[in-house]
Amino acid sequence: MNNTSINIINQKSVREVMTVTDKQTLTPHYIRVYLTGQPDTITNIATMTVGANNKLLIPLDKTQTLDLDDQANFTKRTYTHRGVDIEKQHIWIDFVAHGDEAPASGWVTHAQVGDELGVLMNPKKKPLYPAADHFLLVGDATAIPVLGSILESLPDTATGQCVIEVHSKEDEQDLPTSANIEMTWLHNSHPMQGSQLADTLKSLTLPSAELSRFAYVAGEFSSVKAIRHYLKGEKKWSKDELYAFSYWKAGVAEDKSASDRLAEKEAE
Repeated sequence: MNNTSINIINQKSVREVMTVTDKQTLTPHYIRVYLTGQPDTITNIATMTVGANNKLLIPLDKTQTLDLDDQANFTKRTYTHRGVDIEKQHIWIDFVAHGDEAPASGWVTHAQVGDELGVLMNPKKKPLYPAADHFLLVGDATAIPVLGSILESLPDTATGQCVIEVHSKEDEQDLPTSANIEMTWLHNSHPMQGSQLADTLKSLTLPSAELSRFAYVAGEFSSVKAIRHYLKGEKKWSKDELYAFSYWKAGVAEDKSASDRLAEKEAE
């Protein structure tokens, strides 16, 4: 395969065809892929916020050289880079593996060393969360990269609750943190048919407004909407205390659901 990279780095973006150097199965439904690119690209990515959303350009035919200027050549999806290592000259991205029907899942399931993937990243450094005493982190399997990044970076003075829904007990991951976090794992083998996240959240004892607090919620459209309405409506969390955004909508492709998901967030 021709693995020649296209590299454009400026103050606005990183745009490159990167190459798979390794692949690791973390759990039955979670796969990590390591990617390498030009040295200055890796250095640039290291200055960006780990856990922030970026775009992946998934080749429709991996036997062909990926052309970032030909939109018919790829499918665009939103993902989170999970880490970067300048010394080893790679970044890594975690994928939920749920069959070949979805472009990203199908690609990662069959990905091999030497395969190409387009990566677009915004170099703007933006914190994932504000300073707070208590954190509420809620999400499904698609949110593990960002929630894991938050957990890793929390100070040891922080307290909080983290609720994550995955396919099965075998899909639970070790997510290190220095903070005092109460972890709750939920198991749902049919995420397309509904989620336990909102109901579980409603059973938790949440901190009062006397503490500085912040909630980060990510996952499927219906769950995120229900949780947002519960925290803001019933529990009176302010807009500054909550970030909630749906990564996907059951039964609808990402590019088809983007306007619905954005409209729901902006209507908060």
